[in-house]
Amino acid sequence: MKILMVLTSHDRLGNTGHLTGFWLEEFAAPYYTFKDAGAELTLASPAGGQPPLDPKSDAPEAQTPATERFRADPDAQAQLAHTSLLAEVNEADFDAVFYPGGHGPLWDLAESAESIALIEAFDQAGKPVSFVCHAPGALRRVKSQDGSPFVKGRNVTGFSNSEEAAVQLTDVVPFLIEDEFKRLGAHYSKGPDWQSHVLIDGRLVTGQNPASSEAVAEALLKLLEQKH
Repeated sequence: MKILMVLTSHDRLGNTGHLTGFWLEEFAAPYYTFKDAGAELTLASPAGGQPPLDPKSDAPEAQTPATERFRADPDAQAQLAHTSLLAEVNEADFDAVFYPGGHGPLWDLAESAESIALIEAFDQAGKPVSFVCHAPGALRRVKSQDGSPFVKGRNVTGFSNSEEAAVQLTDVVPFLIEDEFKRLGAHYSKGPDWQSHVLIDGRLVTGQNPASSEAVAEALLKLLEQKH
């Protein structure tokens, strides 16, 4: 079982002067969920190398057993420091793909031609694709095989307007996932702020927020088990 994890390379939080990137827990919890299930993991990002970590996800209150395990795992840290170039990874080499969130993906992965083509290739090959928190924003410009928006008519979730307002970034982010998905014709739904909420629509798995990351990974593993 081979799973590709795609991380952001974007580290600027709009014009705020603050840093962003990927959210540590949304990487660490799925990483170990996959690893403990025996998956072979490959990490990739648009720029390759070490992806930027959102400093807020490094704060003491954001730590979980998975992030603490990561901090004590030099092999995982080394793997993260040497992500492959996204342009050089091929869907044919993997069984599924997972995108961790953090605000970074709204800027780079949402617009990345390589990421868009990769997700479309996984879809065309009938392989599961999964995203958590802000990472569903990477679906913004992805098309289905008939040329319509990939999320159109699908049950999806992602970081909600109310959660974005709670972190006071409504006017900073390039787009709001909830609004964008509705505009594209998706059936967007959300659970309570900061509580796990995961939707499975065929081979697409989306999770609303950091609390959903492990459940998204578990849902992806179930889809892979059904295939074999």
